[in-house]
Amino acid sequence: MKGVKDIMILEGKVVIAQGGGPTAVINQSLVGAALESRKFQQVTKVYGAVNGVQGIINEDFIDLTQETTHNLEQVANTPSSALFSTRDKPDKAYCQEIFKVFKAHNVRYFFYIGGNDSADTVRIVNEEAEASNYEFRAIHIPKTIDNDLMMNDHTPGYPSAAKFVAQSFIGLNLDNRALPGVHIGVVMGRNAGFLTAASSIAQKYPDDGPHLIYLPERKFSTDKFLRDVKEVYDKYGRCIVAVSEGIKDENGEPIISNYLKADADAHGNRQLSGTGMLGDHLSELVKTKLGIDRVRADTLGYLQRSFFGCVSSIDQLEAREVGEKAAQFAIWHNIDGSITINRTGYYSVDYKLTDLNNVAANTRLMPDKFINMEGNNVTDEFKYYLQPLLGEDMPQASMLRAPRAKKILCSKDN
Repeated sequence: MKGVKDIMILEGKVVIAQGGGPTAVINQSLVGAALESRKFQQVTKVYGAVNGVQGIINEDFIDLTQETTHNLEQVANTPSSALFSTRDKPDKAYCQEIFKVFKAHNVRYFFYIGGNDSADTVRIVNEEAEASNYEFRAIHIPKTIDNDLMMNDHTPGYPSAAKFVAQSFIGLNLDNRALPGVHIGVVMGRNAGFLTAASSIAQKYPDDGPHLIYLPERKFSTDKFLRDVKEVYDKYGRCIVAVSEGIKDENGEPIISNYLKADADAHGNRQLSGTGMLGDHLSELVKTKLGIDRVRADTLGYLQRSFFGCVSSIDQLEAREVGEKAAQFAIWHNIDGSITINRTGYYSVDYKLTDLNNVAANTRLMPDKFINMEGNNVTDEFKYYLQPLLGEDMPQASMLRAPRAKKILCSKDN
């Protein structure tokens, strides 16, 4: 982040783009940035780039200046990326093409909504602007269901995805209680376990699942996994497991990489989910090694990202505000950087701007205080951290409490 520049008015266009995986609230950030930008007289147009930075190069823009406020508000409440997205990772040559377009269209403000890879894109674009002596302001607007952005207490998109995961495991726990067995749920999370850890909110009663939670921050041992499952199954007659798709062996290699050979994307990330192979592999281990017949596995997959009707009200509000703050920092205060969310109480937040280098291409992991000593569950401190993010309408399950009736035909001896 550059310091506050000399007061100057940059007259020109705003370009807003969305990158990486969609979320349930990413359009709140889009609309927040667009509506706030439209308030400033020096902004001549507000453009939305179709398919992220790819849309910039292709000059594929939607003129959001001509969109009605009512429809923008409708879009804000709609999950997924309204402008569509991209996985492109701009290099120097790519950025040079971006600036040809920026200059031709007199773009002076660039807002990119995305995760750490998108923050890195903003950093590269910003550096290219400085090298070209082209005056404009670039702001990274945080977004990721993985909750893995540095300098942030949490990131827009995560609370809603966490709410979906928590509710999914509430349902799995109820199903498993009715018809006992072993059930394994595979949750997104390449390097950070925040989303998988959200399953712990289903643990209301002492014997509630998930009984075991495995995260990428701890080395995964097959032998220990089987011992853990056996211990829980022997105690309760059932076992629910939440496991991150990114769990790694003692060498730091993803467990799934032994079974799924996939090329890396432009950001160097290999596909870890989408086939159900990790869940199938772990299920087969439990069946063959522990002799348990009723074993099932589900991979939540893309359902976690943009599930309609399972959105945190806190997430919506904060996603809108980070978009608004981006416009204020860039246009009003004349500075660039990455917006961060900072918790200031229980529960309140404040928004700050940090240098792009603090966020770009870095990954925030689950802190040790959120993971139990055995590495197979989370602590209460994590639950206290997550609970307010889910919103006041987070549902809870209940059990029958009435005593059993006395038997008449069956004696104790029988």
